[in-house]
Amino acid sequence: MIVYTVGELLRQWRQRRGLSQLDLAIAADVSARHVSLVETGRSKPSADMILRLADQLHVPLRDRNRLLLAGGFAPRYAERPLDDNALSSVRDAIRRVLRAHEPYPALVFDRRWNIVMTNRAVDPFFAHVAPDLLRPPVNLLRLGLDPRGFARLVVNMADVRAVFRTRISRQLATAPDPELTALYEELLAPEPDDAASRGTDTDVVIPMILRIGGRELRLFSTITTFGTPMDITIDEVAIESYYPADAESAAYFVK
Repeated sequence: MIVYTVGELLRQWRQRRGLSQLDLAIAADVSARHVSLVETGRSKPSADMILRLADQLHVPLRDRNRLLLAGGFAPRYAERPLDDNALSSVRDAIRRVLRAHEPYPALVFDRRWNIVMTNRAVDPFFAHVAPDLLRPPVNLLRLGLDPRGFARLVVNMADVRAVFRTRISRQLATAPDPELTALYEELLAPEPDDAASRGTDTDVVIPMILRIGGRELRLFSTITTFGTPMDITIDEVAIESYYPADAESAAYFVK
């Protein structure tokens, strides 16, 4: 196992963001020489300086804790389970969003795309999925791309795969994760017949098209995240809300 110094880790994050030492120095209001000294280990940064640089580098909270530990400091951010009493207000807010989105489906997933909460509109779709895919933790990527999951319902799988591939690639570029990388390689490795997302001339977003009970449902989605998280769990969850892309699809949900 390779152990990196805080300076080496900061340099990796800076390079990942495509910034020069001068770019980072200007953004953090410090000298480029100081950034250089920190990265080479010739200057030991304070905890506040580590977090100041991490903020400008948009480092996720989980990795900010790693930076602090590498610098010899205690972690600053807690990671509580979503059902912890301290997160009750957050949990209530998520439930309100999920309920308010009914009769359309919405779900909450974590950084590895494991589903942690859903609204009632999602339940009927699970009826089309092999039972073993619904054993916790239920993974949204596996659910969407496995032939025994939603994949057999998806009409435009090439489009859906391309969208998933783009989203996961961006996520890994922002915050590398070995487990998510393994999932990407397992489920999203490029195939010969893969094509770029194309939609149709009338689409304003690329929909996911499902064929259920002889009907085609066209759905697009939005992603909601928390704006000022101070807990790792909150930092890493996202709410995906699905909307009908046409009147026929909207009618399916009105019963």
